[in-house]
Amino acid sequence: MVINIIIIFSTVLVGAILFLPHLANNNFWRATITPLASIIGSGFLILGPILSQNFGGYAPLVMAILCLVGFLFGVAIRYNIKQHMVVRDDSLVNSLETLSSWVLAFAYIISVAYYLNLFGAFGIRLTSVDDTTNARILTSGIFVFILMVGWTRGFDALERLEQISVSIKLAIIIGLVVGLAMYNTEAALANELIFSSSKTLDWSLLTLSFGLIVTVQGFEISRYLGEKYSATTRIKSMQLAQYISSAIYISYIALISYIFKPESFGLSETAIIDMMLVVAPILPALLIVAALSAQFSAAIADTGGSGGLMHELTNGRIKTRYAYLLLVMIGLFLTWSVDIFAIVSYASRAFAFYYGLQALIAAIFAKKSGEPWHKMALYIGLCGLGIIIAIFGTSVEV
Repeated sequence: MVINIIIIFSTVLVGAILFLPHLANNNFWRATITPLASIIGSGFLILGPILSQNFGGYAPLVMAILCLVGFLFGVAIRYNIKQHMVVRDDSLVNSLETLSSWVLAFAYIISVAYYLNLFGAFGIRLTSVDDTTNARILTSGIFVFILMVGWTRGFDALERLEQISVSIKLAIIIGLVVGLAMYNTEAALANELIFSSSKTLDWSLLTLSFGLIVTVQGFEISRYLGEKYSATTRIKSMQLAQYISSAIYISYIALISYIFKPESFGLSETAIIDMMLVVAPILPALLIVAALSAQFSAAIADTGGSGGLMHELTNGRIKTRYAYLLLVMIGLFLTWSVDIFAIVSYASRAFAFYYGLQALIAAIFAKKSGEPWHKMALYIGLCGLGIIIAIFGTSVEV
């Protein structure tokens, strides 16, 4: 009972702070919360069970590595933002930017399928019709709703809800972390913490981690906020968003890794609900609220992003409403043909290819700018890593 009260108090307190006008209307915070919301939009829902089952007590280390890889790709994208202030016309860079934008538009299509399939799974989780078919039916209904809104009215009205849903989600995540910290403290005092062994460290586990890059994705959105924020603001706010999200992710995985035995829970997209029920009865309901708001707002943002990119890249030849139609058709196909973990893998590989292209652009900029050799080597290495992840990333086996 006490832990429920403290979780609710922490959630309400953080929510109240995030809704303070001085913070909510702060230009730098608004620039930070957009990539922050994208980075921790869905990953916290599935990462805990996946990493715990596959890596045991080493899960926090793997999470730290995922965050580091994401941060290094962020370094390349931040460098590109800075260089675009100086370099106005370069045919090779422009061609690579066009290609990477098409890749990003396609990655957004897959990520919307990822978000909405999680929405469907969590939407029916505590109901009497909790099964895969009904989850897919709910997901399909949301796809149709998004198409109808995008086709007839656009997403301006729905996008106004983004900051509200983001603040609610962040407040609940902090409440979750507080609850886990209390549970870990009790387990430590009772000498009941568990260090589980990892599965055999081999190529399959490495490629599995490749397939999880999408869970730390989202920082790249700062690259495309030039109409709202200056380059300096986008660079600094993206960096802060990655610092905050990394701290939340690593803390969360560390707090979840030593209180459960991997064999004590089944692996599914909603496994976190069963796990958190053990920690505090209030958490499953809070997590479902966070999940539904997070997935819907993220899906709206990426649908708009994908449609806008296609419209821009074809100089208006593809109308945004037809881009939305294409997105929904592909999303429905993925929903009814593969499971959520396969969609996560596909999205990771698509984003990794985009990051690889951005790293290649950064390497070109570094060479033209006469940067030290180690900086160019870093970007070339990141380009290679992005391509490797895009080729070899695999999905979780359930």
